[in-house]
Amino acid sequence: MNEKLKVYDEKMTKSLKSLYSELSTIRAGRANPHVLDRIMVNYYGTPTPIQQVGNISVPEARMIQIQPWEKSMVKEIEKAILTSDLGINPTNDGTVIRLVFPELTEDRRKELAKDVKKKGEAAKVAVRNIRRDGNDAFKKLKGSDISEDEIKDLEDELQKLTDKYIKEVDKAVDEKTKEVMTV
Repeated sequence: MNEKLKVYDEKMTKSLKSLYSELSTIRAGRANPHVLDRIMVNYYGTPTPIQQVGNISVPEARMIQIQPWEKSMVKEIEKAILTSDLGINPTNDGTVIRLVFPELTEDRRKELAKDVKKKGEAAKVAVRNIRRDGNDAFKKLKGSDISEDEIKDLEDELQKLTDKYIKEVDKAVDEKTKEVMTV
């Protein structure tokens, strides 16, 4: 791959990875420990990822269990989950916190599918903006030691890259939408 294109390929890859991580936090009826990825717990005054203060497991299809390493953290973890946008009330027995995921209603599934599409559109916009930046940079090369044909080739290659990443975004969105809509 041309050196001038590598920068834009890396940026597009980052946009795609960002979409994947956003989609992994959308719950689809099944318990997925990744929904906890963005939750921070107050650990002796320091915001700490929930994965670093306890053991997270999925004992049943619609339940996540959090076993804090320190008994004193049960209340803090519970508070962090309640103040997050997860929308699930945790239950605890003094040593273990359980999150039971209700079955998703048809309306909620449609809402989530719309959200997935929105995130996909945002990723496509990001990829297209990277393409635009690349094309602008290539146009500035006019008059230097690069011929107009070479600039045209660079623009064509960048368009192919863009198409490839847009296809990847569509694929990710389709898969997540199927997962969300499956009862």
